[in-house]
Amino acid sequence: MIGILFPAYNEEKNIQIVIQEAKKYFPNSKIVVVDDGSEDKTGEIARKNKVIVLTHKKNKGKGEALKTGFKYFLKNNNVDIIIVADSDRQYSIRDAISLIKPIQKGKADYVVGCRNWKQIPFRHRIGNFIWRTVFNVLFRTKLKDTNCGFIAMKMDVVKKLKIHGGYIIDNAMLIQAIKNEFRIVNIPVSIHYKHKRNFFNGSRIVIGITFFILKQGIKYNLNKL
Repeated sequence: MIGILFPAYNEEKNIQIVIQEAKKYFPNSKIVVVDDGSEDKTGEIARKNKVIVLTHKKNKGKGEALKTGFKYFLKNNNVDIIIVADSDRQYSIRDAISLIKPIQKGKADYVVGCRNWKQIPFRHRIGNFIWRTVFNVLFRTKLKDTNCGFIAMKMDVVKKLKIHGGYIIDNAMLIQAIKNEFRIVNIPVSIHYKHKRNFFNGSRIVIGITFFILKQGIKYNLNKL
């Protein structure tokens, strides 16, 4: 069975649409929405659409939302593959059909979406280029996208993940997949870019993620000695 995990914070305008799309393309899946302390009707709308809703009383961030969702799936072990997708319609759940194919064919354990860079604002492409380059050098990979939040993975992967909070979550999960020697592949996905950050906040995130990758990459290589 396929499990679909939607971390959500104040997504009352989008949550019904993403749930309906998930039901359309994965009719027999188990859909879980983690309402991460939303101040709007996100949780209420999700419940009306008859999916499993797990609620945080306060906003804890994407990392904690994923941790809550993964714990649920681990307790309900009839799921073989988990898809993690944003709730803001930035990605089309239809593309998850392609994400899970390498896993179903026995060719991958962990699949990361590879965004079309032409669909992403130039300044965000710069940040992603820095992260991707540093990541590939330090972890000796050839990935085309290391920071996409649209992911599919086997339950065996979930069992070994230790979730970190904050905006480093995507890299942290990917690094753990590498350390556990899981087979990782990129699959192209389309993106409708919505996030807008001011220059200073964006620069802080670029520096923070780059530092995290550097720190983890150095540790990884020292352990290989």
